[in-house]
Amino acid sequence: MNASSIHRVRSECRACGGTDLTCFLELGDQPLANSFLRDRSEFVDEPRFPLDVYYCGDCFLVQLVDVIDPTVLFRNYLYLTGTSDTIAEHNVRYAATVVEKLALGPDDLVVEVASNDGSLLKRFRDHGVRTLGVEPASNIAARAREEGLEVLDVFFDEQTAEEIRQSHGAARAVIGNNVLAHVDDTRGFLAGARKLLDPGGLVITEVPYLGPFLDRLEYDTVYHEHLCYFSIGALARLCEAVGLAIVRIDDVPIHGGSVRMYAAATDDVGGHAPTVLERIEGERRRGMQAPACYADFADRVVGQRDALVRLLCELRADGAQIAGYGAPAKGNTLLNFCG
Repeated sequence: MNASSIHRVRSECRACGGTDLTCFLELGDQPLANSFLRDRSEFVDEPRFPLDVYYCGDCFLVQLVDVIDPTVLFRNYLYLTGTSDTIAEHNVRYAATVVEKLALGPDDLVVEVASNDGSLLKRFRDHGVRTLGVEPASNIAARAREEGLEVLDVFFDEQTAEEIRQSHGAARAVIGNNVLAHVDDTRGFLAGARKLLDPGGLVITEVPYLGPFLDRLEYDTVYHEHLCYFSIGALARLCEAVGLAIVRIDDVPIHGGSVRMYAAATDDVGGHAPTVLERIEGERRRGMQAPACYADFADRVVGQRDALVRLLCELRADGAQIAGYGAPAKGNTLLNFCG
């Protein structure tokens, strides 16, 4: 892998296009979290890339500016949603909520972007709704097709949205779960989703929420695949840029605390719902639109690292043995940052 050929650096905010980007947390040069090695001999040649976290001084979107070629990260992906009982239960409730809200029937189309192994699409199929998956990971798309689902093995953008609209018709719902944070062209992604919508349809996306990220010091969820860490205020700025308005926000407990955003074409609803504006004002009051919030977060992260290393050294000095179980990507961020 030629590191220089797959890595580039952004200079503009993904939400508002501003250039007032401030680095507040440096996690060091780190390997790609999901690129597991086969042998110790590969360690010395493993490429590493900066893992630094920035905020935008205009809209306070928290983001990475170091971008890795998505074909390297996602064409042969490891994570399968269908292996988690928690996600399986979540998907049953998720599909039922959307079917009820939009009164979906057999003539309606639901498109899921980054549909993974089709776990959520199967729940819509249970309700008799037409489905289409868009999944760039070839290995996972093949698994979904084995389950009888129709899946396009492509990355999603405005051009893909136009092609889907021509071949399958407009969608009543365009869903993206834990994908918006992975997309470098965030505005282009949402613009494509809006282009695909039927009048009265909704763009529905789940993202890990910045509030718990800050409160619980979830810095280990930072790795090169996760380019953005969303507040509701930053989501609103993104939607405004592409002609969408947020009509509803649901808090969901998965992935350390997430929000589900329901957005409609601004032409249909006029603007963000009052409850959404109240949430944004609440973020402002708690300091999520102030630089001091992020400086304090970085100080606490460094303090936690130092305390953890100190604890491990003390345990070893006392003759204790320490074992780790599992291989989540976030574990690799922690291990590398803590040395």
